Amino acid sequence: MAYLNQQPFVTSRGYCDSFFAESDDDDEIYAVRAEARERARVVARTRQREMAEDLSQMTREEYEEDILDHMENMETETMPDVNSIDIQTEIQWFMRPYLLDFLIEAHHAFQLLPETLFLAVNLLDRYCSRRVVYKRHYQLVGCAALLIAAKYGDRKERVPTIGELRSMCCALYDHDMFTQMEWHVLQTLNWIIGHPTVDNFLQIALAELPEDDPEVEHMSLYICEIALYHKEFVSVRPSTMARSALALSRCILTRPQPKLSEWAARYDSYVVYNLSQRLRELSQVLGRKYASMHLSAVSITVEGFLRRQEQLRRYASPNSSDTASVEQSLTVTSYTNPQTPQKGHFHAAVPAGVLTPPITPDKDFGSTFSNTYGLPSHLSLSTSTPPPSAEHANQYNYQFEQPPPQWVQ
Repeated sequence: MAYLNQQPFVTSRGYCDSFFAESDDDDEIYAVRAEARERARVVARTRQREMAEDLSQMTREEYEEDILDHMENMETETMPDVNSIDIQTEIQWFMRPYLLDFLIEAHHAFQLLPETLFLAVNLLDRYCSRRVVYKRHYQLVGCAALLIAAKYGDRKERVPTIGELRSMCCALYDHDMFTQMEWHVLQTLNWIIGHPTVDNFLQIALAELPEDDPEVEHMSLYICEIALYHKEFVSVRPSTMARSALALSRCILTRPQPKLSEWAARYDSYVVYNLSQRLRELSQVLGRKYASMHLSAVSITVEGFLRRQEQLRRYASPNSSDTASVEQSLTVTSYTNPQTPQKGHFHAAVPAGVLTPPITPDKDFGSTFSNTYGLPSHLSLSTSTPPPSAEHANQYNYQFEQPPPQWVQ
């Protein structure tokens, strides 16, 4: 910066005989100083981040056992009751794949966290363990569970709105019905939403691995989501499911089994075997989701693994008669039979449990719903929304009345 003498000129405050001007050398000095300050700030932020990670690691190691004990106690208290779901009068197990396909598509469309999906399914199963759910409200309960799970642990900007969920349901439910169902789910569960999901336990087990392996993580999540479709895994604890899915994933990907801690190595061989038998029973929605490179295309990897296993089995039994006998012996077992367990139809005069909302005392459309769906008068509901048309109702009922061929023989 130089002090220059020039001819006087007029300013807003009067005449001035001199003024200051900046030279090119001064600009270079300022640029070098600014770059040095920015470099110092980057170094400081990096050091702070490393210190924070070291402190977090020390804290995690110190309280790891207490955290695991607390999580295992919480998962025991928030597990659904399969026997209570079994006595539902309308919803049956072959309806579950349809609803899970819808929830997985909605979860993937809104780009929610993996733990949100597992928490939503847990809320759904816990609610069905305590309340009588009609098949026309089954999808509504699933949407309410997904909305509660997203609000509980996901990013605020990605939480779906009621309007978006209503559009995905083809406007079958009114806005007030989503609100009422959300409130009723929370009231039924006594506002106990916290549940250690499979993803939470999986992250603890993956943290003990010597190096980060995204393919193993994606494969484990893929296997855990396959397990959501089957009744036999509903009563399996998330901690056991996470460890068993991780062990099966490393086997499929031919990863060497590392030296893990006592907790991470306690997988259930029975659950691992059942999971391996369910790999062939795949939902198309789930297969498309995990076929993307963003998720390491693990569904394609599993298909290749199953083909290699089939070739090895045929090579081990070259005779056609031996192959036929092996296939017959495999199909008669309860582990490889793709048939989903069914329960008989109950015609009880009074349903077990408490009816599900939406319930409002203002208007009574119970008789209309009874005529539309063919329900007796004591099972009808009072809603604030006019019932759907007969054509729409019949189409919606048909969706849940026909079992999917890939799960039922």
